[in-house]
Amino acid sequence: MAQGDVTTHRDPRGPFNSAATRDCTGGWGHAAISSACRCNQRWSDKCFVEKGIFSLVKAIADTGFIVAFARANDQYHGWAVDIARRITEPLLTCEAVLAESAFHLESSSYVFSLVQDEMLRISFDCSRNVEQLAELADRYRDRKPDLADLCLIRMSELYPRHSLITVDSDFRVYRRNKRDALPLITPPN
Repeated sequence: MAQGDVTTHRDPRGPFNSAATRDCTGGWGHAAISSACRCNQRWSDKCFVEKGIFSLVKAIADTGFIVAFARANDQYHGWAVDIARRITEPLLTCEAVLAESAFHLESSSYVFSLVQDEMLRISFDCSRNVEQLAELADRYRDRKPDLADLCLIRMSELYPRHSLITVDSDFRVYRRNKRDALPLITPPN
């Protein structure tokens, strides 16, 4: 991987203080969110952030989000940085997602830095969920989900108030608790 393929977003004060996660006014990305709200005429004049709704979102991070955040040349990089600006607490994730991200980025150290900077928090133990993961693997065998996808579905069951930040359209098909759609944060079409 060429130097510079992975965007550096580190700040000694943590990820929520870095320039990558603040807008030019020093806020938490409200300008970017507000402009997105203005682009959609179906929404009211006030943005979700201004109404205090979006700031309550808690989330789980998938590989695609992490890779898009890290790579400035990724088609979803701008979207991922906008999401990161809105983070007020660490995103939950699992070791399988970290392994996939390190593989795609060709940089374990970058992925570990996101954990050390508390942008990400490992919040899942595969060994305590083997039975449920095996059941999910069997239920979705026709889609051939990888371990990370199975872990994220299970995490969505364990953390029902958390949305899943992903670029993967398969999560529109997967269901938690056998029937419920996963709440997703995805890039605009």
